[in-house]
Amino acid sequence: MRLGQISSIHFVSNLFASVLGFVATVYIARILGAEPLGTYHLSLGLVSWLSIVGTMGFSEAISKRISEGEEQGAYAVAGVSIVAGFFVIVAIFLVVAREYVNAYVGFSVTGFLILILLAVLGFSVVSNILRGLSLVHIYGILMPIKVGARSFLQILLIIAGFSVTGLFIGHAAGIILVVVVGSYVVLRNLPTLTRPKRRHFKNLIEFAKYSWLGDIRGRMFNYMDVIILGFFVSQALIGIYSVAWSVSQFLAIFSGSITNTLFPEMSRLSSEEDPSAVSGLVETSLTYGGLFLIPGLFGGTLLGERILRLYGPEFPQGATVLVILIIANLIQGYQQQLLSTLSGIDRPDLTFRVNGAFVVANLLLNVGLVYLYGWVGAAVATAISAGISYVLSYLYVRSIIDFSFPSAEIAYQVGASIIMGCVVYGGIRFGEEFMLLQNNTILVTIIIIVGASTYFVSLTILSAEFRKTIARNLPLGSLGSF
Repeated sequence: MRLGQISSIHFVSNLFASVLGFVATVYIARILGAEPLGTYHLSLGLVSWLSIVGTMGFSEAISKRISEGEEQGAYAVAGVSIVAGFFVIVAIFLVVAREYVNAYVGFSVTGFLILILLAVLGFSVVSNILRGLSLVHIYGILMPIKVGARSFLQILLIIAGFSVTGLFIGHAAGIILVVVVGSYVVLRNLPTLTRPKRRHFKNLIEFAKYSWLGDIRGRMFNYMDVIILGFFVSQALIGIYSVAWSVSQFLAIFSGSITNTLFPEMSRLSSEEDPSAVSGLVETSLTYGGLFLIPGLFGGTLLGERILRLYGPEFPQGATVLVILIIANLIQGYQQQLLSTLSGIDRPDLTFRVNGAFVVANLLLNVGLVYLYGWVGAAVATAISAGISYVLSYLYVRSIIDFSFPSAEIAYQVGASIIMGCVVYGGIRFGEEFMLLQNNTILVTIIIIVGASTYFVSLTILSAEFRKTIARNLPLGSLGSF
């Protein structure tokens, strides 16, 4: 299967999963309000940070070593053993510190944290093994199962009167279901499961000693702002901020699909030939890294308040935060491709430096800007720190690989987004002027569909490369690479 088609399967699966999550979150927000959502997302932020200790960079190390194609079963067993040991340590810590953890969250949450942490670590290991086996499309297909099961159980439990408790139970159950299904797929595709030797652990440690900071970087990008906000603002504002973040992340799905699809290919080419062999893949990843995020920025600026209104009357106040977070994810989309390139060509030392710069900048900026400007400061801190790490990543990749930055293709995407923005703005004014649609949900849905269609038609007309990519990756298209 061509790389473009794998990316498409992964993207469509994740898109479907995100739509399910979006609908469920809208329903939950309308039933429970912003404050319970704040408690829930603050708890997930804690789990995210605890999972760093639970993996210590070994999840990415597992993916890297398995992608090299040698002794895959031994590396899988070694990785699972290490992560299981770390989980026990973290679980004991949570039990000992449960009084302080519950006080910080404002809810008796320790038992749920341990259960969700177990599920998250299991999912991290399984998904990275699938990634290493170049089964990214299978992982993508599992995502709707996870989100669908989680959303269904959460809504069912809320209806039954479980409130926040239902959110935690449903979240853990959805992940556990995917871990079970994913483990079956892994066992079917690994050649054999063999007892690891000392060198297998050593090789994992060699990569993990650099990649653990990447785990911290990922958690900081996703949750540091929420953790810091927990000390300064109300749970309700955290709930609104988290909803704005989830909307901005929705636009980053395709960028993540490209990263997950190209990483094992980069790793294979680099190990078989040399780092310069991946230059074409680097250019491809940058060409399409902002395919959805660029128009998303225009759309979020024009429709942000109306989109957030779908969640309830208290959520539109996060419109400014939403735009800033989309900018942060746009920068992150390009940076993600470059950082994945460094990992793929086995330069974890350079990813360590990039991640170190991000961690320091993100921590200092979040503390300072949240203290001064509240939740807007948190969003700005995330965007600035992403920008710093992007510049470093670009310089490091350029120093190793000779590639051309796809400025023309990105310009076409911006041009198509401007055309889309004009259509969206006209649609909003037309609908408001003639009061044709009083229902905000219907109006937003129609404008998004029209706007997205306008963008892709415009991009297809403007970009010959985009037309070629579509032709190569259609089911009946000619054979070729993405």
